[in-house]
Amino acid sequence: MARLIYSAIASLDGYTADENGNFDWAAPDEELHRFVNDLERPVGMYLYGRRMYETMLFWETPESVAGEPEVMRDFAQIWRAADKVVFSRTLDTASSARTRIEREFSPDWVERLKASSDRDLAIGGPELAGQAIAAGLVDEFQLFLVPVLVGGGTAFLPEGVRTRLELVDEHRFESGVVYLQYRKA
Repeated sequence: MARLIYSAIASLDGYTADENGNFDWAAPDEELHRFVNDLERPVGMYLYGRRMYETMLFWETPESVAGEPEVMRDFAQIWRAADKVVFSRTLDTASSARTRIEREFSPDWVERLKASSDRDLAIGGPELAGQAIAAGLVDEFQLFLVPVLVGGGTAFLPEGVRTRLELVDEHRFESGVVYLQYRKA
């Protein structure tokens, strides 16, 4: 059975974007990006909400990253090689290859997907991930804490959910970012 992994970069006070929707403070340096790439290589499918999908579309075309550092071109290849499912009531068609649109998030459907997949699944975006967390579907949390306080915005984790976790890995980067990996206990 595949694992469902929620990975996010968040401020120290727990936000993935500030009150204005900005997340420029979360841009990874080369060391962090290389680490993220290695975590993403085993992922066979990404599950996104519309907003996260539209943010990630940057990685779809080779032209977007043509002049960028190798670490970014590597991530683009990883992203393009994976399947994607976008949960959206407003998108009519996908703007990337290997992508399909689902109208509603269904915990039962995700559970069946996990059971039938031979590669791990990643869920992106705090709103969609919050639904999966509340349904008890997320098996692993990969959190990158950035040494910044943004004071409010989009929370990394949903309110009202209680789950015991076990710390299985941690790593500190030169930039001061800390990686914490937890699994459901």
